[in-house]
Amino acid sequence: MPLLTVLIGLIFLILLVGYFKLDTFIAFILVSIGIGLAQGMTTVQITDAIQRGIGSTLGFLVIILGFGAMLGKLVAESGAAQRISDSLMRLFGKKYLTWALVLTGFVIGIPMFYSVGFVIMVPLVFSVGVRTGLPLLYVGIPMLSALSVTHGYLPPHPAPSALAAIYGADLGLTLLYGLIVAIPAIILGGPVFGSTLKKYHPKPLKSFYNTEVLEDHQMPGLGISIFTALLPVFLLTATAIIGLVVSEDTLLFKIFAFIGNPIIAMLITILVAIFTLGLNRGKSMQQVSQILSSSIKSIAVILLIIAGAGVLKEILIESGISDYVASHLIGVNISPLLLGWGIAAVIRVCVGSATVAGLTSAGILLPLIEQTGADPNLMVLATGAGSLMFSHINDSGFWLFKEYFNLSVKDTLSTWSVMETIVSVTGLIGVLILNIFVK
Repeated sequence: MPLLTVLIGLIFLILLVGYFKLDTFIAFILVSIGIGLAQGMTTVQITDAIQRGIGSTLGFLVIILGFGAMLGKLVAESGAAQRISDSLMRLFGKKYLTWALVLTGFVIGIPMFYSVGFVIMVPLVFSVGVRTGLPLLYVGIPMLSALSVTHGYLPPHPAPSALAAIYGADLGLTLLYGLIVAIPAIILGGPVFGSTLKKYHPKPLKSFYNTEVLEDHQMPGLGISIFTALLPVFLLTATAIIGLVVSEDTLLFKIFAFIGNPIIAMLITILVAIFTLGLNRGKSMQQVSQILSSSIKSIAVILLIIAGAGVLKEILIESGISDYVASHLIGVNISPLLLGWGIAAVIRVCVGSATVAGLTSAGILLPLIEQTGADPNLMVLATGAGSLMFSHINDSGFWLFKEYFNLSVKDTLSTWSVMETIVSVTGLIGVLILNIFVK
């Protein structure tokens, strides 16, 4: 019954948004209430879950997306994105540009939260598309596949790090194995799959799609452009390195622990960008403030949609559906690695959140490691890969991609959702092959 309830709810959500053209946020709330009532939740439980779902989802994202939108707008308006894209084109050439973007996304994705990397790098993708005339999804999917893979199953991201702690895995080995598995997943989900998407011609949000081609003297230098755009990466990476070599009791560690927090790192970056890409480029503070304000307005709808996805996720959790799904899979007699991937994948499809899918699976799978002797490092990767499976309408990442690229639900399912499925399945295959050699 719970699975049927979820299925009917998702069908209604698709119909409300895709066919009846109802506002997506309202559709999320209506479907969430319907699923809650069908599962026997009281009205008080439902309204509490709605509040928690919005709060827990936006509590972090509203700050990150807000600062990220500001940075993205400044990077685009100042010409910094064009400067970086021009340099990439000269260095790699148009023929190998997608590989350059894959490398960029991978390097940025390791220390950075997915949402932060997304809002920082999307203006670069758009700029590259404008300058080269290449289809935006052909350019964008390779970079976003790299960001997604690093977020899903590579430490030091929150979910893989938490999984490693629960399973008793070694973070260093998990990262090493993860890098081995990540490379083919990114290649297949990125440049290979991206090469099939040239038929799509999305028209992204104009706020992040600067079609104006600036002259050389109108753009900031390459060094300051890269430094400002990637300052959050530098801060987070420096913090990670300091954490490995410096004791937690030292003042240096405490300082970097503070400035390496994603929210603080983004705040510092915005303050630097205001000067380097705004005031230092001859703009007044009033002009810079107008750029920042316009960037916030452009993501208001996205924030509401993500909040709606958070409500649905919370209803599915509070109603016990995710526990129900997981408990009915535990008795299946298959490889613990495949089972770990499968449980995380099913919860991901039902709930939407990769983090929730991974951590929910971990509590169920932990006894299997002791019973079967499965490698805990590979269990982290298998669970993480499963948590990326088929992102769709109940996942905030789905809507982030859809709204930024301004795609229909159908086209988002045909592009983003397929890419996520490819990196998930490829990750599983990589883990199973790696398991042969590390036993």
